[in-house]
Amino acid sequence: MHELSVTVELVDMVARRVPDDVRVTRVALEVGRLSGVMTSPLRFCFDLVAAGTSLDGARLDIAEPPGRGHCRRCGADVDLPDLLTPCGCGSREIELTGGEQVRITAVEVR
Repeated sequence: MHELSVTVELVDMVARRVPDDVRVTRVALEVGRLSGVMTSPLRFCFDLVAAGTSLDGARLDIAEPPGRGHCRRCGADVDLPDLLTPCGCGSREIELTGGEQVRITAVEVR
């Protein structure tokens, strides 16, 4: 369950960047569907890890953009629900172009 360590790093990154007297009210993440990070454990761990920090009580919003790829055989751009899905032409020679990211997109403070 590496989502716990991802959550610890997320909370540390945000907490280090806000002054001690500022409360974080919302954190928005983008977790691509091909990133290998599961969002349910992130949501479960967030409140536990954030307790006692400037993020205590903050809302966690997670967007999950789909995977995208470019087929090297036929040149089509394709949606990829997972890494095993072939292109419509049957090729698995697909260059990933999206859906692998894990990033903070917004932090709201009070």
